Amino acid sequence: MPDLVLPVAVEAPPEAVWAALTDWRSQGRWMPATDVEVVSPHDEGVGVRLAARTGVPLPWRRGRHFGVLDTMVVTEWDPPRRVVVQHTGRIVRGPGIFELTPAPHGTDLVWTERLWLPFGLLGVVGWPLVKPFVLLGFRISLRRFARYARTQAG
Repeated sequence: MPDLVLPVAVEAPPEAVWAALTDWRSQGRWMPATDVEVVSPHDEGVGVRLAARTGVPLPWRRGRHFGVLDTMVVTEWDPPRRVVVQHTGRIVRGPGIFELTPAPHGTDLVWTERLWLPFGLLGVVGWPLVKPFVLLGFRISLRRFARYARTQAG
């Protein structure tokens, strides 16, 4: 089970970073080619269910993508310090952990993904080939998130 651990410095206080991070419907503003839908009756706290679609939009099918459906449920909720989402989809599985720490510049955010590789042996063998692209996507997302959270904080 590979771990991806990615830090970013955000020039905003932890409360503002938390608000931007857990505004699930707005994740598409900082996560490339992604739309997120809250599929539970509430959108805060343990038990929130999410569906993220990442990929290329299909112009003839509004709201649809050619890509990956990532279903998740929030399993830990400790504002404004830590939130954990359990990925429950067919391809993306395992916990995603976001940890926020106050810092002189605002907030240090660490995003950890503990991936349960799909496709058995094929996934294990293929992981070294796709890992650089996955890391690039996460790094781009984190840079965009830091800008987004800063602008949301005012």
